[in-house]
Amino acid sequence: MQDMTGVVPVTSMPYSQFKNHVGEQVTIKGAIHNIRDMSDFAFIIVRTARELIQCVYSPEFSDYRLTDEVVEQCSAKITGKVVPSETRDGSERYELQISNIEILSTPAEIPPVVISKKQVTCDLSTNLDYRPVTLRNPKERAIFKIQEGIQRGFREFLTSQNFTEVHTPKINFAGAEGGTNVFKLDYFGKTVYLAQSPQLYKQALVPVYERVFEIGPVFRAEHHDTSRHLNEYISMDFEMGFIEDFTDIMNMETGALQYIMNLLKTEYAPEVELLKVDIPEVNTIPCIRFKDAKEMCIKKLKNITDMKDFEPEEEAFLFIFAKKQYNSDFLFVTHYLSAKRPFYTMDDPEDPEVTLSFDLLFRGLEITSGGQRIHDYNMQVEKMKKLGMNPEEFGTYLMLHKYGAPPHGGLGLGLERLTMHLLGFKNVRYATMFPRDINRVTP
Repeated sequence: MQDMTGVVPVTSMPYSQFKNHVGEQVTIKGAIHNIRDMSDFAFIIVRTARELIQCVYSPEFSDYRLTDEVVEQCSAKITGKVVPSETRDGSERYELQISNIEILSTPAEIPPVVISKKQVTCDLSTNLDYRPVTLRNPKERAIFKIQEGIQRGFREFLTSQNFTEVHTPKINFAGAEGGTNVFKLDYFGKTVYLAQSPQLYKQALVPVYERVFEIGPVFRAEHHDTSRHLNEYISMDFEMGFIEDFTDIMNMETGALQYIMNLLKTEYAPEVELLKVDIPEVNTIPCIRFKDAKEMCIKKLKNITDMKDFEPEEEAFLFIFAKKQYNSDFLFVTHYLSAKRPFYTMDDPEDPEVTLSFDLLFRGLEITSGGQRIHDYNMQVEKMKKLGMNPEEFGTYLMLHKYGAPPHGGLGLGLERLTMHLLGFKNVRYATMFPRDINRVTP
């Protein structure tokens, strides 16, 4: 065998390079996405990792003859000459005049759903049942390239701001948020829980790295069966130390969103165009106190029953307000009630009934929760006792406070929710590659 060099050369010509090779023979690799037989010639559309490339077969081009082996979904290596392609709008396009097709693999069966159309037209349940197949449709896979861009933008921006990426345990001794919405596991005879959040570990790492972030799964044992809830989702979290106050956290998220949206516009333009994504402008993001926002909602809407949080129609109303008043797709709502926020959230010294916390609404949907954390040991123990918690059960967490921690805070941003709302979907499952909810644990 040859020595391993650490280099795997790209042997398939990307479509973006076709314009530099007009009249030349090139090779591409991909799946046969669609075949349109026109009797004396055929259009063969090849699906590569990010593109659809039109190839044309005709006996005039070479001695190669099309065989019955060439079927949709077979993998193939196609060689041909790059030529300009006629387009209705006169735009610059290229295609491949086929001189040879080498079959690399053949499907055993015809796929149960049609993926060669512009979009998958089956219902959501069928789409998810056959996810390994439906994701091959260009629009379906474009959703998750956009999602890649969101994660990449989050990571690149925070790295540029001196954050350290970390990975925290997903099997924990207790739930970070408290309550009953945790998945219990039998862990060698002990009861442990799947992580609701990386919160407690993020805080522990602030005195180590000062600024940390994580992109990873979290688990919520909630019995919701709604269009916006999942039992496993990806949370994009960060925590930062030596803050002046909790507005530092909101400013950092504003910067991250600015970077993410600009990255999508530039480096994910093909997917943005394919899905007709309305990328928001993120200049500044307005803020409103929870009390003031709630009073507005009560005046405008009827039958408001939840005085500690917003109902979906209230969030929708607040989007209309933010758009009309500030021309913003985003709105920070601050100073949530202490009774509604987790035990580690710092109360406002000027009004202990509210917290130094916030949610971020995007086009009428909450996508982020965050705030300033308690960093003083005695203050944290006192709040735990006030909430009926036993501080002795959180000994490792309280090491953070006992041995010194700077003022700090952070947030968690739901990746699937942001993707869903950015793309205009009505159900978060369309923006989840392999959803896990109360009804689904396959595929």
